[in-house]
Amino acid sequence: MSTGRVRTKKKTCSSDQSPDNLPLRSSGRQVKKKAAEAADDDDDASEKKYRKCEKAGCTATCPVCFASAAERCAKNGYTSRWYHLSCGEHFCNECFDHYYRSHKDGYEKYTAWKRIWTSNGKSEPSPKAFMADQQLPYWVQCTKPECGKWRQLTKEIQLTPQIAKTYRCGMKLNNSTKTEGSDQCSMPEDLRVAEVSDHWWYSMLILPPLLKDSVAAPFLAAYYPDCVGMSPSCTSTNRLPGESNLVKLEHLKSVPNLTVAGMNKYFQPFYQPNECGKALCVRPDVMELDELYEFPEYSRDPTMYLALRNLILALWYTNCKEALTPQKCIHHIIVRGLVRIRCVQEMERILHFMTRKGLINTGILSVSPDQYLLPKEYHNVIVLEAKDRIGGRVWDDKTFTGVTVGRGAQIVNGCVNNPMALMCEQLGIKMHKLGEKCDLIQEGGRITDPTIDKRMDFHFNAILDVVSEWRKDKTQHQDVPLGEKIQEIYKAFIQESGIQFSELEEKVLQFHLSNLEYACGSNLSQVSARSWDHNEFFAQFAGDHTLLTVGYSTVIDTLAEGLDIRLNFPVQSIDYSGEEVQVTTAEGTVWRTQKVLVTIPLALLQKNAIQFNPPLSEKKIKAINSLGAGVIEKIALQFPYRFWDSKIQGADFFGHVPPNSSQRGLFSVFYDMDPEGKQSILMSVVTGDAVTTIKNLDDKQVLQQCMTVLRELFKEQEVPDPVKFFVTRWSKDPWLQMAYSFVRTGGSGEAYDIIAEDIQRTIFFAGEATNRHFPQTVTGAYLSGVREASKIAAF
Repeated sequence: MSTGRVRTKKKTCSSDQSPDNLPLRSSGRQVKKKAAEAADDDDDASEKKYRKCEKAGCTATCPVCFASAAERCAKNGYTSRWYHLSCGEHFCNECFDHYYRSHKDGYEKYTAWKRIWTSNGKSEPSPKAFMADQQLPYWVQCTKPECGKWRQLTKEIQLTPQIAKTYRCGMKLNNSTKTEGSDQCSMPEDLRVAEVSDHWWYSMLILPPLLKDSVAAPFLAAYYPDCVGMSPSCTSTNRLPGESNLVKLEHLKSVPNLTVAGMNKYFQPFYQPNECGKALCVRPDVMELDELYEFPEYSRDPTMYLALRNLILALWYTNCKEALTPQKCIHHIIVRGLVRIRCVQEMERILHFMTRKGLINTGILSVSPDQYLLPKEYHNVIVLEAKDRIGGRVWDDKTFTGVTVGRGAQIVNGCVNNPMALMCEQLGIKMHKLGEKCDLIQEGGRITDPTIDKRMDFHFNAILDVVSEWRKDKTQHQDVPLGEKIQEIYKAFIQESGIQFSELEEKVLQFHLSNLEYACGSNLSQVSARSWDHNEFFAQFAGDHTLLTVGYSTVIDTLAEGLDIRLNFPVQSIDYSGEEVQVTTAEGTVWRTQKVLVTIPLALLQKNAIQFNPPLSEKKIKAINSLGAGVIEKIALQFPYRFWDSKIQGADFFGHVPPNSSQRGLFSVFYDMDPEGKQSILMSVVTGDAVTTIKNLDDKQVLQQCMTVLRELFKEQEVPDPVKFFVTRWSKDPWLQMAYSFVRTGGSGEAYDIIAEDIQRTIFFAGEATNRHFPQTVTGAYLSGVREASKIAAF
């Protein structure tokens, strides 16, 4: 390491080694030597005036010291060594010594910074890091639309989002906002700015940018700031209190679930250290595979990408009600040096990618007519809807007094990062958290002892654990029905253990089996034992299960605003054999288009409701038929008063213990549809084989069966007749014919991906039966649409 002394190549001579005392030799070699020494003298004189940057590839032919810290700063003159930060930013050896040498004036400032950096960060607190973090000047862009030039601020100016948002050329930033002269924008831009855009410039950057006071800091307090693109020198990036420097966060056993003050508790966009299994959650310190594919230039050092991506996510969740634009983001990029220009340039690329991916700018946003979140060519979309309403399997009944009852979906399963929770926040809708209490009531009116319920729940889950072990080495050809496998394991357990369950315990086990059939949407004789829960291998939505009391239609109707939706237009055929796609509806109307997104239910795909030309591939047809079109039905009843209150004591639902296996799934769970307890409405479900039982009954017959069950469950009191009710008939709806999908015996979760594959980048498929990660849900259907929109925009 240089000591800071000026070194020259020419050696000085002591008094007893003067030229006069050298032996006299007259030869050609001596003459050449003297000539070479004379040439060295000329080189030394030139070197003292100027020295180039020694960094290989640096384009700076005449470096200038940006620090100007030492009294003998080289400025743009000679120094024994130039320290390279970028191809436009260097500091001299004299300024290096000013901070690094203990006897110099700047040493105390450097060591104070070093202590903070070491206590918060993980990277080396080197002199170069100090210079980049503390001494480089800020750059800011003129906000005049006709200008937009970049200007270097003076060293003492600390950049803030407000300055970045309002800066104009010549603006004084110390005590006034007045502008020096009227023609400051006409001043030429620094030549170094143009170089920043070149592809090689970033590769010559010695240190990656670490943002100061990033909006992401409150989300990432459990991480080393410099591992997630933030500067460790800022107070906003101090790690959680009580953490020792000897403890590495990646080895912590648990980290508290961080929530940001004033933010929706369901917004958790970042994994905390050692946390996993949360859907739509990213690791703030690692690029994901699709990010690496889109931005391969950051594969070696992802710091800049992570800094900007984390900032964008934090800004989005801080205010998800307005579209996030590059202009709103760039003011929050606070980092010293020319690299800020590069960060601002990259911001738009990353923002567009994240919008396309559906991580930001999603849900329900108010966007001005001249604002485009995606390319303009994809804004002219026509929706052809077969039914006389939108929503498909979302259909809310608002005819009940004071309460919305979903004939289809109404529960949000797992709210953390769920797009439905996001849209509820955007609309100002509150969801009701469903409690865990669910008393199991036997026919006759007795509430089942909770210890019996827990015991049978334990055995039920133990059976499923054995199924999981069994399937580990099984192929699709070795698959068996889930119901058959459960019965086999159950019988083996009884035989080997000698345990004999009571009649009540057997009935409670039937209740848990009916709940499984509710989840699958089918009786267990059709469901794959190998792949019944295939989606659980992927991160799922965590957190509360909630009742969307206002109904999903509130969300869907808002999403539909401004769209060109044609009702009562069932599509009969899609011909994509030519340059244009021809879509023909049942009454003969032909629509010509470039791309088509097909969202019909799986049951209709299985019945060839739409004729494709050319026909769908054998691979896709096989995948379509390897899934099952599950059916559940609902019944909702409004009563003159809440007769159940005293018994269930404020619980959101209660269970019906079936008297025998043949009645399993027949009104197995009853939901209280008014959490406030003002209205008297119950809703129940029919699942498994019970769906077939009621299929050919009329609504009054179904009602009679339901009332028989309720009067058995509340036998100790009088149960009044309902004043209003409905029974759903999803299986008979010609344009739906199902509730949600499941994997048939012999099938696999891969079928969802195959159905989702586009055809020739022209025909695309969406819907819950195309979402391998989140099938059977409104969220899964929505995200499949976001996925396909992203693909269409990318093509």
